[in-house]
Amino acid sequence: MSDHGMIIIGAGETGARAAAELRSLGWAGRITLIGEEAHAPYERPPLSKQMLQEEDQPSPASILLAEHAAEQRIELRKACKAVAIDTRNHRITLNDGSSLTYERLLLATGAQPRKLASPQPGSDSPLAWTGVFYLRTYGDAVSLREHLQPGKRIAVIGGGFIGLEVAASARARGCAVTVIEAGPRILMRGVPEAIAGIVAARHQSAGVQFKLGSAIAGMSSSREEYLIRFGNGDSLACDTIVAGIGAIPETALASESGLAVENGILVDERLATSDPDIFAAGDCCSFPHPLYGGRRIRLEAWRNAQDQGTHAAGSMLGAAAAYAAVPWFWSDQYDLTLQVAGLPDAGTTTVHRSLGDKGDLYFHLTAENRLAAASGIGGPGIAKDIRLAEMIIASQAVLDAEVLTQPELKLKALLRS
Repeated sequence: MSDHGMIIIGAGETGARAAAELRSLGWAGRITLIGEEAHAPYERPPLSKQMLQEEDQPSPASILLAEHAAEQRIELRKACKAVAIDTRNHRITLNDGSSLTYERLLLATGAQPRKLASPQPGSDSPLAWTGVFYLRTYGDAVSLREHLQPGKRIAVIGGGFIGLEVAASARARGCAVTVIEAGPRILMRGVPEAIAGIVAARHQSAGVQFKLGSAIAGMSSSREEYLIRFGNGDSLACDTIVAGIGAIPETALASESGLAVENGILVDERLATSDPDIFAAGDCCSFPHPLYGGRRIRLEAWRNAQDQGTHAAGSMLGAAAAYAAVPWFWSDQYDLTLQVAGLPDAGTTTVHRSLGDKGDLYFHLTAENRLAAASGIGGPGIAKDIRLAEMIIASQAVLDAEVLTQPELKLKALLRS
C-alpha cells in the first residue's frame, strides 16, 4: 500500500505536531492534514487568556502556517470534514463527497465543550440564547470578547481551569464576574484543596464573586438580561453566560467506523486503536499509562496533545515504544502560575513544602513513597521545581517524605541521588 499516504483527521495541536514529526522521522510519502476550521492549526491556550485580555483582537497563534506546511509537503485541507471511514479499504470520505486512501490514519479529533443541560420546564433553552458562550475555538473567543465590556455582568458556570481563566480575563476587562460551581470548591479535579483555596482568594481579591455548591434549577432570558435560578431559591441576573463545565471527547467518527470507544477512542500503549492501521491521540483518546500501573486515562492538556502527536507519528511508522510521558497541566491567572505534574489522585499521602514568597509545593506520594504527582502555585519560578518533580516522577524513585518538606534540600539533589 506504499502509494497510499498518511492521513491525519484533526488539525489542532496533536494533528499538526504529528504531521511535522512524520516528515522529521523520514516519511517521504503523502501527508494529508484535515481540519474543520478555516484557520491553519493554532494554539488553544491563549484563547482564554491573551485572546480575551488584549486591547486589540490578536490573530490565532499559529502552529503550522500554510506556507510551512507546503514547504514540508504537508497537504493542509482547511474547512474540511471527514464523514466516514472505510476500514476494510483504507478509505475516508469527506463532506464534499471526495475520498482519500491511507496507509496509516491518525484520529486527532479533540473534544467538544460539554453543553448546559436543558433547564426545567418553563425555562428557555440555553441552546437558543445568543448570550451563552462556550470556549473552544478562535471563533468562540472572538465572539466572547465582544461581550467582555467594562461594567458588563458575566456569569461563569464551572470552576475549572477554563472557567477561572475566563473569569480572570473578564475582570481584567472591567467586567463584574460571578463564578458558579456545583461542587463545594473550585478546581475539584486534580488540584489539592489548599491550592484551590489560594486561587479562590486571589480571584476574590480581584473582585470575583463565587457561588459554590450551587445547583442551577432554571434559566430564563429577556431583552435586557439573563436570569439564573438556583435550587435554594436565589437568583442571579447577568448580561452574558460562559459555560466551562468540561469537555466530551469527539468519538463519533471512530464509533461509526467500528473502533472501540471507552471514555474516548480506546488505544493501546502505542496509541493504536482496535484497528492496527488507525491511531488516535490527544483529547479524543483514552490510553493506559505505565507509570500508574496501566491505569486508563484521558487527558485534556496542551502538553499531552503535543507529546501524543509526536509519539503517534513514530507509532504510525512502526515504533514499538509505549507512551509514558508524565501528565502536566498549567494555568496562569492574574500573577499566579499553577502547575501540576502527574496524577494527584494516585497518591495516598500529601506533604507540603513552603517556598515562602515564591509559592508552595505539594507532593503526592503513593503508599510505597513513590512520587505520583506534584502541585505548585506561585510566581513563574515555580515551573523549575515542577519540572524537576516531573523527572522524579518518571524515575519512579522511592523518597523520604520528610525530606520533601524541607526547602533547603533541593529537588535537583534528590533527582541525582
